[in-house]
Amino acid sequence: MPNDPGETPLKGVAAVFFAVGARREPGGPVGAVTAALALGVSLWVLYAATLAIIDPLALAAVFLCFMFALLFLVVAATPGSTRRQPPLYDIALALAAAACGIYFALESGRIVTRISLLDPLSTGDVVVGSALCVLAIEATRRTVGFALTLIVLAMLAYNLWGDHLSGLIGHGPISYQHFLDQTMFTTNGIFGAPVRVAATYAFLFVTFGTILERAGGSEFFFNLAAAISGRSVGGPAKVAVFSSALYGTVSGSPTSDVVTTGSITIPMMRRLGYPRSLAGGIEVAASTSGGLIPPVMASAAFIMVEVTGIPYLTIAKAALIPALLYLLGVFIQVHLLSKRYNLAPMEVKDIPRLAPTLKDGGLFIVPLVCLVGALFVGYTATLVAVVGIVSVVAVATLKSSTRLGPIALGSALVTACRRMVPVAAACAAAGLVVGGISMTGLSGKVSILVLELAGDGMLLSLIVVAMMAILLGMGMPTPSAYIMAAVLTAPFLIDLGLAPLTAHMFLLFFAVLSALTPPVAVAAFAASSLAEANPLAIASRAVLLALPAFIIPFIFAYRPELLGQAAWPQTATAVVTAVVGVSALAVAVAGYLDRPLAWHLRIVAFSVGLLLMIPGLATDAAGLAIGIGLLGTLAWRRRHARHVADEADGP
Repeated sequence: MPNDPGETPLKGVAAVFFAVGARREPGGPVGAVTAALALGVSLWVLYAATLAIIDPLALAAVFLCFMFALLFLVVAATPGSTRRQPPLYDIALALAAAACGIYFALESGRIVTRISLLDPLSTGDVVVGSALCVLAIEATRRTVGFALTLIVLAMLAYNLWGDHLSGLIGHGPISYQHFLDQTMFTTNGIFGAPVRVAATYAFLFVTFGTILERAGGSEFFFNLAAAISGRSVGGPAKVAVFSSALYGTVSGSPTSDVVTTGSITIPMMRRLGYPRSLAGGIEVAASTSGGLIPPVMASAAFIMVEVTGIPYLTIAKAALIPALLYLLGVFIQVHLLSKRYNLAPMEVKDIPRLAPTLKDGGLFIVPLVCLVGALFVGYTATLVAVVGIVSVVAVATLKSSTRLGPIALGSALVTACRRMVPVAAACAAAGLVVGGISMTGLSGKVSILVLELAGDGMLLSLIVVAMMAILLGMGMPTPSAYIMAAVLTAPFLIDLGLAPLTAHMFLLFFAVLSALTPPVAVAAFAASSLAEANPLAIASRAVLLALPAFIIPFIFAYRPELLGQAAWPQTATAVVTAVVGVSALAVAVAGYLDRPLAWHLRIVAFSVGLLLMIPGLATDAAGLAIGIGLLGTLAWRRRHARHVADEADGP
C-alpha cells in the first residue's frame, strides 16, 4: 500500500507476489460513510467486550463482514492506484460484504444452534457463504498480496479436489456443501481463532496503542529513550533500539513500528554518518523485538491463548526473558559497532532533558502499570485491554496538551479500526487455511513428512520446523504466520516431547523473525524508503544484529527455565548464563570488544556464546573457562601493546 505510511513499494519479483493495494482516503459522502463505518465497528467491539454477551460465531461473522466492507472502501485493487474515491465496483463489493454481515446478524440465532453437517444449508446460506469466500480471497490479495492468496487458493483446491490425489497427501471426498458448512458456518474455518482474536483482544490492544499514540505516548517514549541514551556513543542507534522496543510493546506490528519510530531515528542516524543499510538494519532488528515483548506480542499471543488454552499471563511471563535477551543482543551489538566505527552521539540540541520529559509525559507510564497490574490480578486479556484504554483516556485528561475530546477520541477509534483492516483480512485467510488443514487432516501428514526429513532427532526436527515457520511467514502478518505454523507443526513438536507452551513459543519466535528474514523481509522493505538503501542489504544487517534471537528458541526448547518454567534458582542460573552467552555472541558478530577482533578470536567468542547458552553444567563450565581465557588474552595483548608503545616513546 504505497499510500499508506505503514507500507513501502516492493521491487523485482517481490513486486508481483507481495505488492498490495494502495490505501486511499475517500472524501465527501463516501468519506463520511467510511468514517462512520469504522467508528461504528470500533464502538461495537468495545460494546461486545464490556456490556454484551454474543456468541463467538455471530461476533466473528458480523465483525469480519463489516471489516471487509470497510476494506473495499479504503484499499484499492492495485498498488499503483491514485484514485481518492472508490470506483463503483469497490462500492458494490463493500455493499456485498455489508449484506453478508446483515444476513449473519439476522440469521445468527439459527446459524449458531444448527448442527453442522446434519442440518442442511439453506439457499441463502450457500449464496452468502460463497460470496464471503470470494470476498475473503480478494481482501487477502489486496492487503497481504499474492503470496498468502495463492496459499489460500491452493488449500481450497486441495479441499475440493484433493480426493483425486493418491498416497500420503490424498484425502476422502469433500463436497461443496460440506466445504461451505465447515468453512463458513462453524468456528472451524474462516471464523476460527484468528478472526475471533482480531475481533476481541487484538482490536482492543490496537485501539489502546492508537489512543496512547494520539495522546502523545509515542513521542514520550522516543523522548525518554533519547534522554537516557542520546548522549552516549552511537546515541541515535541506541535511541532506535529503546524507542522501537517501547513502542513495539503496544503497536503489535514490526512493520508499523519501523515506519513510526524509524521515520525519526533512521534519518537521524544517516545525518550523523551511519551507513544506510546499518541504520535501516538497526531499526528493523529493534522493531522486530517489539513483536515479542508483552503485552501485545504482534497480536499472536492472543491467538496462542485460544489455540492452547494457556492463560495469557503465563504466555506473557514466558515471553519476557527471551524477548529481553533478544533486545540485549541487539543493544550490545549496536554499542560495539558504534565504538568500532566511532559513530557520533545525538546532537545536543536534539536531546531532551530527562526531568522535563518525565514531567511532561510521565503520566503515560500509568497505563502500562495498569496493564501489568490487571494481568497479575487475573483479568482476561479482553478486560486487560479495556483497562488500558480507560487508563489512557483518564490520564490524558489530566493535562490540556494530552486531553482527548470527543472528536479526537472518535478519530482515534476510526484510525484503530482502519489499522485492523489488513489484520482482519490476514486472519480470515489464515482461518480458511486452518479450516482446510483440519478438514483434510493435513497437519498429521506434515508431521509424517517432517519426521521423514529429520528423523526423530530433536535438533534436526527443530531446524526443519523453524525453516517451515519462516517460509510460512514470508510476506505475512505475524498472526497468520504463527497460526499456520502452529496448526501444521505444533502437534509434531509436542509429540517430540516439548511442552505445549515451549512448542508454541518456539513457533511464535520464528513467525516474528520472518519479518526481517530474507528474501521477503517485510520490515526491511518498510525501512528501505526511509534509509534509501537496498532492502535485502538492510535485511542482511538486521539478521546479523538479531542473530542471537535465531538461537534463543533452540535454547529454551532444551532449557525451559528461560521461559520461567522452573524454580527460581534454576531460572536465575539459566538467565545468567544466557545473558553472558548472548553477550559473547554479540561480540563475535560485531567483531569488536575494546578493539577489532581477528577472525579466529571471533570464532572463539562465538563458541563461548553457544557453550554458555547450551544447557548443561559441563558446557557452562567450558564456556566460562574459554571466555576467561579469551578475556585474559585480550588483556595481555593490550598491556603488551601499551608496553611496546611506552618503550618506543623512550624516557
